[in-house]
Amino acid sequence: MTLMAVAVTVCLATGCAGPEQKLGRGFRNLGEVTRMGEVRRGVEQGTLFQDRDYGDTTGVVHGMSRTIQRTFVGVYEIATFPIPNSRENGYAGFRNFDRAVYPDSYLPREAADPFAQNTALGFHGTDVAPFIPGSHFRIFEY
Repeated sequence: MTLMAVAVTVCLATGCAGPEQKLGRGFRNLGEVTRMGEVRRGVEQGTLFQDRDYGDTTGVVHGMSRTIQRTFVGVYEIATFPIPNSRENGYAGFRNFDRAVYPDSYLPREAADPFAQNTALGFHGTDVAPFIPGSHFRIFEY
């Protein structure tokens, strides 16, 4: 609770646009450990550009390395969100860690809403469990 009060006070004191984006980017990068987008992308890219064995070994190692880097960048951005990164870039993110990464074969959609139902079938046509690695099941594909 104290951390939240400090964060709100700092945000109000420094202006919201830059620090707000930096804090949000930090939480997104910190969540990479559970999302595992870098690992999935490493396996996919290694398999596409080399072979299956390369993707299953070196691709996983490369993805884990990127996940660790992204996590530390997230911790840094959360800890220093009221302070600009530099004079030139202001609150802009680090070059390769400003957006979430997904494998090229998967583009996320909104999570399935159990309350928004198709009148005929009782289903909604979005991702069912996008937070589970390897789960690309969609009820309806348009």
